[in-house]
Amino acid sequence: MIETDDAERHTQLLRGALDMCLLALLAGAPAHGYELVRRVEAAGFGAVSYGTVYPLLTRMRRLGLVADEQQASPAGPPRKVYALTEAGQVRLDAWQKQWTRFADTVAAVLAASDPSPRS
Repeated sequence: MIETDDAERHTQLLRGALDMCLLALLAGAPAHGYELVRRVEAAGFGAVSYGTVYPLLTRMRRLGLVADEQQASPAGPPRKVYALTEAGQVRLDAWQKQWTRFADTVAAVLAASDPSPRS
């Protein structure tokens, strides 16, 4: 039960941060979806589904946060490569500030709690 609860909590936290993380990864360099999934997993998020990442990329493209371009692939069909737009950078900057405030607030609440047993 605890493992299931931990997995659910992880999923909820990831949903709240994945779009911001994708924008941050694209701020470093344009990438195709497969590479983004690999980079998110390598960052320590664990297994991330393509069925989660590609709809987020599509939504962010519709919002003008990322642009996509077809590039030839050495093997197989062309790949769609995503790049951060200026609007995406503005949104990323705002989300990073918001995330920092949120994380600081959570850390303060957790630090204020006293986990030691009461006598």
